[in-house]
Amino acid sequence: MLLVLIIAAALWGLGYLAGVSRNARMISVGVLLLGVISAQLVLPLGNPLRQATGGSAATWLILVGTAVLVLIYGKGLKALRKRAAPASNKEPAMPSDKFSETELDRYARHIVLREIGGPGQKKMKQARVLVIGAGGLGAPALQYLAAAGVGTIGVIDDDEVENANLQRQVIHQDADIGMPKVFSAQQAMLAQNPNVVVLPYHRRLTEEVATELFSDFDVILDGTDNFDTRYLANRTAVALGKPLISGALSQWEGQLSVFDPANDAPCYQCIFPEAPAPGLAPSCAEAGVIGPLPGVVGSMMAVEAIKVITGAGLALRGEMLIYDALYGESRKITLPRRADCPVCGKG
Repeated sequence: MLLVLIIAAALWGLGYLAGVSRNARMISVGVLLLGVISAQLVLPLGNPLRQATGGSAATWLILVGTAVLVLIYGKGLKALRKRAAPASNKEPAMPSDKFSETELDRYARHIVLREIGGPGQKKMKQARVLVIGAGGLGAPALQYLAAAGVGTIGVIDDDEVENANLQRQVIHQDADIGMPKVFSAQQAMLAQNPNVVVLPYHRRLTEEVATELFSDFDVILDGTDNFDTRYLANRTAVALGKPLISGALSQWEGQLSVFDPANDAPCYQCIFPEAPAPGLAPSCAEAGVIGPLPGVVGSMMAVEAIKVITGAGLALRGEMLIYDALYGESRKITLPRRADCPVCGKG
């Protein structure tokens, strides 16, 4: 019996020195013991091999059984301790209004800004922003909102990534072609900043879902390219008292504004009472658009969202910023609120 124990110890020790895994060493010792027990059961009494390995199977069965019970007890005790203290070896989950050291370092350039500081960054962490469209305007807006630390970002779009999108919709990659844009965007945003929550809605914005969806967010960004959705987003945002940050593109020119009647600013329909006749406002696919332009305007939309959330500076309420990329010019125009507006009119 002593000989078998010496061989087992040698197998374990040599395996350890050779870098063999613990499970593999246990298997080798188990095979040895199984062979010894089999010899005790098969060989006749008085056989030299049987005598050299203990002479009785009962002794080995008792020894192995005891070892198994001790192993099971140890694993059970370890599991109970783990359940009793599940976070003993982990960093505790951060409350929604607290920052980890990683986040503090990441947002340091915001925190040192007088207009934002720690309180402003905390407001961003607690904010919920919905972006309509994950295309030309939505792509940069989503990227910068995630990078800036906006805590919860929703994105609604029923489209899929196409090859023709990649000239300007830089949140998507060539490998994402065929993937729903909301999931491609979510993937990129979480790769950029795993500290934010991204809520993808792979569907078109409709009357049936707009009110319930908007109710769950603080600020709405409209980056769509069709007037039906724009008017729907405007009606819903006005009804719920939500600020609507709207951008638009055409060829070399972009524009954006913050429509917020709850703060005495006009709504979208104050400025555009009716959709233009077909052909007067061609889409990007029809008229073309220079690739970086959506990045410029979409990034401006993200800036306006941060200003609305934190209260920094003056948001573009009652004003429209127009950027002409071809000639490198920008200008602002004042937007009056219409008392007879069917959506936000005072009368």
